[in-house]
Amino acid sequence: MPRTNQDDRTKVLLVDDHPLVRNAMKETLAREPDLAVCGEAEDRDGTLAAIEASRPDLAIVDLGLKNSDGIRLIQDIHDRYPKMVMLVLSMHDELLYAERAIRAGANGYISKQEAPSKIMQAVRTVLRGEIYWGEKVAAQVASKVARSARHPNNLPDNVLSERELQVFELIGSGAPTTGIAAMLHIDVSTVETYRTRIKEKMNLKDAGELLQAAIRWNVAKGHCCELPSGKDPAAKPPGRR
Repeated sequence: MPRTNQDDRTKVLLVDDHPLVRNAMKETLAREPDLAVCGEAEDRDGTLAAIEASRPDLAIVDLGLKNSDGIRLIQDIHDRYPKMVMLVLSMHDELLYAERAIRAGANGYISKQEAPSKIMQAVRTVLRGEIYWGEKVAAQVASKVARSARHPNNLPDNVLSERELQVFELIGSGAPTTGIAAMLHIDVSTVETYRTRIKEKMNLKDAGELLQAAIRWNVAKGHCCELPSGKDPAAKPPGRR
């Protein structure tokens, strides 16, 4: 049975820098007896303030925000509120951005071009604790998984989340834990947690192996200078990007 007590309704935060889009979403959500819009925001700071004030259950987030990076915002929200459900509603190319958004912490991705009924289907899916993305992205991900199964490896971009990969690359650039925390606007303890996860996912025994792997990855990706010939990469990390 639908919940009729307003206090029991699922609270939804709308994050978009276009008032018309927010109004359209409010009209769509108003038809659902168990959902209620609890706030709106158009940039990173406004979003974090709205989350702190209203504690929404679901945030519907655009990637193109006023003076803000949507992917970075999703990472920030996930770091601070790991249980919050997030659905990306965007005009950005789904094939290019959906997987990045999911890796950053979103629970689903849907295009603004979809019909309201389809968007509500995405909302219901992520609220059930499932991942939602379109058929094209699902096929792309399935193909990637199949290739990984045929050629198993533990390359960073195959096993790490978007944020973990950022931390990994910063480690390889020589940034200390406190510096990484400052650059990513997260706590030092959160960076330590990411370091532990990275070592577990990449089967690295200790901090030395982590540093060496991160340096080699950065060199392979062209993110930093070549290692000095004959030198232990752990002994002299390359300069920052």
